[in-house]
This record gives sequence, structure tokens and C-alpha cells, in this order.
Amino acid sequence: MSVTVEKVQAFAIRSDLVGGAPRTAARRPAWTADAEVAGPMSRHPRYKKLRAAWRPTWPAVGCLVTASDGSWGFGVSRYGAPVIETINGHLGPLLVDEPAMATEKLWDMMVRMASPYGAPGLGAYAISAIDLALWDLKGKLLSRPVYEIIGGPSRPHIECYATGGDTDWHMELGFRATKYPCPHGPADGIAGLEANEAAVARMRETAGPHSEIMLDCWMAFDVEYAVRLADRLRPYRLRWIEDCLMPEDMEGLASLRARLPWTGLAFGEHWYMPQPFATAAARRLVDVLQPDIGWVGGLTACLRIAAIADAAGIEVIPHAGMNTPYGQHFGFAAPCSRWGEYFLGSAPGIPLEETRLFPGMAVPVDARLVPSDTPGFGLGATLDDIAEMRV
Repeated sequence: MSVTVEKVQAFAIRSDLVGGAPRTAARRPAWTADAEVAGPMSRHPRYKKLRAAWRPTWPAVGCLVTASDGSWGFGVSRYGAPVIETINGHLGPLLVDEPAMATEKLWDMMVRMASPYGAPGLGAYAISAIDLALWDLKGKLLSRPVYEIIGGPSRPHIECYATGGDTDWHMELGFRATKYPCPHGPADGIAGLEANEAAVARMRETAGPHSEIMLDCWMAFDVEYAVRLADRLRPYRLRWIEDCLMPEDMEGLASLRARLPWTGLAFGEHWYMPQPFATAAARRLVDVLQPDIGWVGGLTACLRIAAIADAAGIEVIPHAGMNTPYGQHFGFAAPCSRWGEYFLGSAPGIPLEETRLFPGMAVPVDARLVPSDTPGFGLGATLDDIAEMRV
């Protein structure tokens, strides 16, 4: 008899990105404590300084899928109550008694179930959490790491880059590529352009001439501002500028592609489901696609995006992919994902292993990472550990 889904349960957890409090004392406060980072609300002075001033305080989301034989898988996402209710009140109960191994079918069912209110957006976060839990369960049922199930290793290790405001710490940790959060946007005028250029100049000086550097612009710009800033930054040899427009602005992205032939463009952190990635690939709008595996629709969505990207000769580097075992397994197996992003929000001096989300997951060592080879995603977590994550 085939193993079926017995229960799907979502609940609030502390974080979908990092674990508990570190043991080691920091050398200085983390850049995330008070650094201004440009974003979509930067035009409104009341909420300009910090993202935390306007982003929702909903907790992260954990999703536990239990099978008829007692096996279980665990996935994560974010945006608290709306996503938890979407899972517990709608999607989850409709998956009960379905075959637990049928990840493609169950993903298709969830996307179609969510169509009345839209799978893209909050629906995608709910689908992602369930999909990741189903893949974790599938790996355990097959006694194989997920990366083997989806094709096996594409490389000996994943080469990683660091994202954050502490470039010196990134270099000390052995990263040879780093991405900086852009501090200013159009509302800051010429002074902001000059400050952004100065920040990139410091990053280049700290990283040295032989490291790759990138700039994360987090939906903060319009087309004209992006062009003006990119022109100023040509001497610093950026590998790419990232997420610089609002995610829905495909025509703006097409204009940017035409006006910035010398600059790499990365996009997709806030695209949901495979469709916008297919549009961007078909029109060759970007050089790097950046789905977040916990937001875009889970591993199933990322595998479809990878197939689209591979056909178009475009890289896929999931957003913060190295911060979770889910992104690690995808990046290890997908041939078009030659790089992995590790977001560093913790303070300098704190070892990476003290901030990991799950006890069994790998962290970069000298900018290289090999995922756990234990069944499923290699969380290394018991049900008691998962209970400890709850809030």
C-alpha cells in the first residue's frame, strides 16, 4: 500500500533563516541593527530609515507533513497568520489521503486550489512551505538526500558569496565575492548618488581587485535612477545590480536591459511561481534569476525555473539559498546554479555554525559548501527540535 498524507499542520516559528542566539560574543554590532537600506518605502520619510518600521511583524512559518506510516517532513516559509491559515484552513486538509510521493501532482493541486485568490504572493508562501515539507518527507521515504532524487550533485561543492554590510568580515571568512545592501534611492537625490558610489568604492577597496562585488537595490529605484547610478559605478566592475525595480515592472526591466548593456542584472526574489521567470528568460531581460525557494512555490517551482533558465542559458542563484538546507540541495543539484548566496545578518566574530537554522545543515567554509547527505534535506532535527522552534 502506498504511503499517503495523513496530516498537514502549519504553525508559527521564530525564524525561517537563522537559529537561536549565538554563544560567541560579537566584535561589534551587526550591520542590520541600524543601517539604512534603500527599499520601496524610501520615498516616504516617515518609514525611510529602517525596513523594520513598515514591514509586518508576523512570525515565520513552519509546516509539518505527517504520512500514514508515521514519517514526517518539515518545510518553512514566512508571513505568519495569513500563510498559516491558508495552509491549515484550505490547502493542507485537501491533500490528506493523497499519495505522499506525488510531489508534482500535489504542487499542481495547490496552485489550482489557490487560483481564486491567486497563487502568486501569500499563496506562494503557503505552497512553498508544504512543498518543501513534502520533498523532505519524500527523501526520508526513499532514504536518499533530496539532491540525489532531483539529479545528483552537479559539482563537488557550491561556491558561495556573502550578502551584508560587513565586507571586511566576509573577506575574513574566506568569501571571494560579496554583495552590499544599497543605502540610498531616488528620494536622496545627488547626495544619495554620491553616497552610494562612495559605499561601492569602499566595498571594492575592502574586497580587493580580484573579488566579485554586487549591489542589492531591493526594489528601491526607478529606471532613470538605476541608469544614472550604474553609469557612476562602471569603474568598480560590479558583477550585477539586483532587484532595482518594483517586481511587477517588466517593461521597466526591458528598458533597463536596453540602456545598460554593460551591467549584469539580477532579478526575481519577489517573483512568485514560474511564469514571470519564463517571461524574463524568453525576453532575455536578466542575467541571473533569483527565486527564493521558501517563497516562490518551493522546490518544485525552482526545478521548473531551472529548466526554463537552462534552456535560455541563464544562471539561477536562489535568494539566500545557502541559508537553508532547501536551497543548498537545489543549488548542489541544478547545473545552472553555479553560485550560492549566504546572507550574513549576524555580527562580525560570530561563527557561522552558531547561526544556522537547523542542527544538521552545512554552512560555508572558506566560501565552499557541501549539503548534508542524510535522507531528506538533512535537517538533523527531531520533532522535539522543531517544537523548540515554535513561538
